[in-house]
Amino acid sequence: MAGAIIHLEEIRKSYFMGKNELEVLKGISLDIFKNEYVALMGPSGSGKSTLMNIIGCLDTPSAGKYVLNDHDVSKMEDNDLAEIRNKEIGFVFQQFNLLPRLTAAENVALPLVYAGMGRKLRTEKAMHVLEMVSLTDRSHHKPNELSGGQCQRVAIARALVNDPSIILADEPTGNLDSRTSSEIMDIFDEIYKNGNTIVVVTHEEDIANHARRVVRLRDGIIESDRKNAGLVHSPSL
Repeated sequence: MAGAIIHLEEIRKSYFMGKNELEVLKGISLDIFKNEYVALMGPSGSGKSTLMNIIGCLDTPSAGKYVLNDHDVSKMEDNDLAEIRNKEIGFVFQQFNLLPRLTAAENVALPLVYAGMGRKLRTEKAMHVLEMVSLTDRSHHKPNELSGGQCQRVAIARALVNDPSIILADEPTGNLDSRTSSEIMDIFDEIYKNGNTIVVVTHEEDIANHARRVVRLRDGIIESDRKNAGLVHSPSL
């Protein structure tokens, strides 16, 4: 559909185990628009992780069409996919995926190194996004000197530093206690209010309740797609 940042059209994904074909996604069609906050939900085996990998350009569909911010990524080769991924998508993972020998600021600036940005500007941008997640005072600390919640704040800042089209978060509070989880989701609320597009993959209802739209998968198809009636916070937009 015109104007969609993410346009999925009859996406199918199969894996082969020997001669047996396992169809994980069975024709997913979905549009996500600029400044939407969407939760992808589903039980284990529903296909949500596979769908997340395709949306994140970490995998390609077996069939169907995927247009990401006007780029048809369905048939792209790995090098082109990596370039689009680095430019268009900010990732937040359950495991944080921080490099242990780098400081918080250096971890945040890493995508800008790959983009070829100079050191001075990299540092300025990294400190700016660390300020957005209230972590400037820990910018010179390494991951082993930070709490789990602080590590996830660093990961969120790293996801934001490239000004991506979408933030894609995979179980972003899976390793955190309930209080810290709530604080992290408050940060996502603020990111959304600042105009970003967010897709959160989760199996937890209380995390999905921060999103404005919930898409539920079951057995490789979309079971339901509706606005969220159980919002934790009322949007200020």
